[in-house]
Amino acid sequence: MSIPMYWRTSHQRLALTGEVCPTCEAKLFPPRDICPHCNSPAKTRFDFCGRGTVYSYSLVNVAPRGFERCAPYVVALVALEEGPLLTAQLTETDPQDVFIGMPVEMVTRRMREGSEQGLIEYGYKFRPCMERAEA
Repeated sequence: MSIPMYWRTSHQRLALTGEVCPTCEAKLFPPRDICPHCNSPAKTRFDFCGRGTVYSYSLVNVAPRGFERCAPYVVALVALEEGPLLTAQLTETDPQDVFIGMPVEMVTRRMREGSEQGLIEYGYKFRPCMERAEA
């Protein structure tokens, strides 16, 4: 990822900022110019709460370049409370403890480092939700 692209997308990656369609009220992540549900312009900023549940998941044993230090790790399809599905790495949990329907919350973590530009990339990951786990 280039340095300009990293900074241009920082709200999206660090705060789960998307958009809401003013016509059909669909919550969109990542942000899009046109709502995929009704084809209307979607330019209204929307900050997601960062909570959701695991919709599906997979264990990655052989990581792609730049993520080798993380392997093995779990990548999950997370259903956010507001509706969108997104893909993210799960953290702070053992792979054998992950289950479909598991409540999770977004956290900002280091993704990788040592890019050609010397950039340390941060982004969102999800961990088991502490509030709902105790309830």
